Amino acid sequence: MGRDAILGNVLNGLVTKGTLTTTQVDAIQQALKDSMSSMKSEAKAMKDAYLKVVTDTLGISEADLLSRIKAGESLAAIAGAKKDALVSAIVTFHSKNVDSALAAGRITAEQATKLKANLEERITVEVNRAKGLGKIKGLDFMGGRGHGKGPRP
Repeated sequence: MGRDAILGNVLNGLVTKGTLTTTQVDAIQQALKDSMSSMKSEAKAMKDAYLKVVTDTLGISEADLLSRIKAGESLAAIAGAKKDALVSAIVTFHSKNVDSALAAGRITAEQATKLKANLEERITVEVNRAKGLGKIKGLDFMGGRGHGKGPRP
């Protein structure tokens, strides 16, 4: 049974008990649907921005980048002599995103500090890894196994 079905059953149970009305349940389900849609849009925009940073830094097309990654090349191998510039660009990208989240009140200063701790080292490891475009604190771009799917090879 999927997450939506479970939530639907819980909400319908609350209607049966008289805790919620059908109108309230419909509003809750619509708000959740809208929120998921917004989160998906934000994630796609973040992925697109990340791809742009990588492709602009390396001077290659997105199609070429994705093709080479799917063929098993690491970002480091694709970057060649531009590896240090790539690491720096990705660190800047993630740092700006953390700063934006902090300024918007989505994270605390303590969380921002933790997210930025050892960022260059973590980015360097991901750039050297020959699997996808990296996963930095929950942002998995292209090729990760995803949450709950076991360890990465």
